[in-house]
Amino acid sequence: MSNTSETKTVTVTILDKEYMVTCPEEEHHDLIRSADFLDRKMREIRDGGKIIGSDRIAVMAALNISHELLTRNSESGNIDSSVGQRIKGLEAKIEDALYRSRQLEI
Repeated sequence: MSNTSETKTVTVTILDKEYMVTCPEEEHHDLIRSADFLDRKMREIRDGGKIIGSDRIAVMAALNISHELLTRNSESGNIDSSVGQRIKGLEAKIEDALYRSRQLEI
């Protein structure tokens, strides 16, 4: 039996754009939930009307989410290392998807 899990591609939609993200099969549900959460945060920022451009909206959403996470964790102790690693993994996947999306637009 192999110790590595099988990876598959999942399509998520954020601000009406589709992104294909590869992740281990057992993380699909968490990835979809994360994408839905990010989509809601980005829509809140966009609908506020003060920030224009999906890149800027994404950065503001990331800053807001990071702030919420750090504030919550500073009240209850340090961030668990596995949570930190998962956040870094998701950030890398989002950056990769945004990069590929920009390449398709060019």
